[in-house]
Amino acid sequence: MAEEDTANNGNMTFWEHLDILRASVIKIVFMVVICAVAAFFFKDELFSVVLAPKDSDFIIYRLFDSLNTVYSSGKADDFSVQLINTGLAEQFLIHMKVAMYAGLLVASPYVIYVLFSFISPALYENERKYSSRIIVSGYIMFVLGVLISYFLIFPLTFRFLGTYQVSSDVANMITLQSYIDTLTMMTLLMGILFELPVLCWLLGKLGILSAAFMSRFRRHAIVVILIIAAIITPTSDIFTLLLVAMPVWFLYEISIFVVAATNKKKQ
Repeated sequence: MAEEDTANNGNMTFWEHLDILRASVIKIVFMVVICAVAAFFFKDELFSVVLAPKDSDFIIYRLFDSLNTVYSSGKADDFSVQLINTGLAEQFLIHMKVAMYAGLLVASPYVIYVLFSFISPALYENERKYSSRIIVSGYIMFVLGVLISYFLIFPLTFRFLGTYQVSSDVANMITLQSYIDTLTMMTLLMGILFELPVLCWLLGKLGILSAAFMSRFRRHAIVVILIIAAIITPTSDIFTLLLVAMPVWFLYEISIFVVAATNKKKQ
């Protein structure tokens, strides 16, 4: 069946390929728009999720407060950060942008499915198998990175920077635009960082990367990870810094194991 699909795909003209690509793009755009419109009309539910990390009753803050109560017999002070808006149409534009992001995230499985359906007829059976593994694994790791950023890394960063003051005479006035941009940037960055095991598996499969090489340069990798963690969470708190660095270091160690298993299969 795969050879037949590939043969049929090879007999198609350029314009026939273009028609299929156009149909795929239309399907993707339609699904993303539908999900984005749905997210737009569920404004309260959407922003209750997006803005949850700014309140002291967010789950990660309550968890650390519980640990603080157990180990130091005290409770961390509640904090409150009031977001402001400085543009006439800014809140409406941010509403549209966040709804579009939410629509793209919700529709992403369908988007990946349509794109893979367009590309897969040109692949051989073994190529299709490995491609599907890479796509599914990469998507799962990206979503995992997004969740860790939302529930752990961004809240800790926001709590530190949102309440930090050089003087009690200087009040923090954080704009909604700054909040959304920071959340989006950090979430995307963590999603990309969590692609590390998948990338290492692919490089190992191609014979470019070995487990011995990764083990030999482990100390260098840890330094790079700490630098990345310091950039993501610019805080003087060593506990928070290590808390951010640990998941990335754990991914590096998993990547060594994955590459080792891949190299063993090739031998």
